[in-house]
Amino acid sequence: MFQQFKKHIGIILELGKVKITSFVAVSTSVGYILNSGKFEWTLFFIVIGVFLLACGSSALNHYQERKLDAQMERTKGRPLPSGRVTSFYALVVSFLLVIIGLALIYFSSNITALLLGLLALIWYNIIYTPLKKRFALAVVPGSVIGALPPMIGWTASGGDVFDMKILSLALFFFIWQIPHFWLLLLLHSKDYEKAGFPTLTRIFNQLQLGRITFIWIAALVTSCLLIPFFNVSSSFLVLIILFLLGVWLMWKTKGILSDYLERIIFRKAFLSINLYVLAVVLIISIDKLFLKEF
Repeated sequence: MFQQFKKHIGIILELGKVKITSFVAVSTSVGYILNSGKFEWTLFFIVIGVFLLACGSSALNHYQERKLDAQMERTKGRPLPSGRVTSFYALVVSFLLVIIGLALIYFSSNITALLLGLLALIWYNIIYTPLKKRFALAVVPGSVIGALPPMIGWTASGGDVFDMKILSLALFFFIWQIPHFWLLLLLHSKDYEKAGFPTLTRIFNQLQLGRITFIWIAALVTSCLLIPFFNVSSSFLVLIILFLLGVWLMWKTKGILSDYLERIIFRKAFLSINLYVLAVVLIISIDKLFLKEF
């Protein structure tokens, strides 16, 4: 019985794409901390709520793209295309996770956070998922999804959704989604084309798309350096650290400008940009919690 239970938990974690949704939880927490400046029980419940909502949304995405996933090497081993679970199973898991996630958000915070959570669900599953099957640039409007979790955390702690502090952070997460996806596309371009997605690799060659992606990475670094100027932090030390992190990212990803591109270059750039975002989130959070006096 234990093995059966363990098997189902593993499948649910796969359906929930926990490697991605765990970062959603992190970005929610930084939004909350940015406004409240402290750890409290509400933070725990709101983060778990957003995490479960994101997992439910991801499970629904598995259902929506099950036929396309079956055509790609990278995704054909997922629970639905591999036949390990039925479509009904995925829908039930999705429904339960979404309901529990939304309930936790609402009862631990407020209606604004709940509405932002619903917006994220609608934007991902009803707008972005169908859109990316039709338009190569769907990732640009789709990146709104990445900007919403920190805003949920911010409003859950009583912050104003139109405050420039959270909007500057939301912009940072919005921009990050675009080079993040295009590096993934450069890694798995043949898979995406095989499944019939209208990708930019059909319009640009690898060198051109690599240069476009590098411009977006530079935009990401710029957006990060703008965050302190909206009074997110008054620490000169934090500004210096963010600047150095930006220099590091530009240096680590400059390989995508090379005339001789290999998969390992895109893989390293993909890892570097995600580590950079995680480092920025940690620095901002630590500054708000512990370094106010510096």
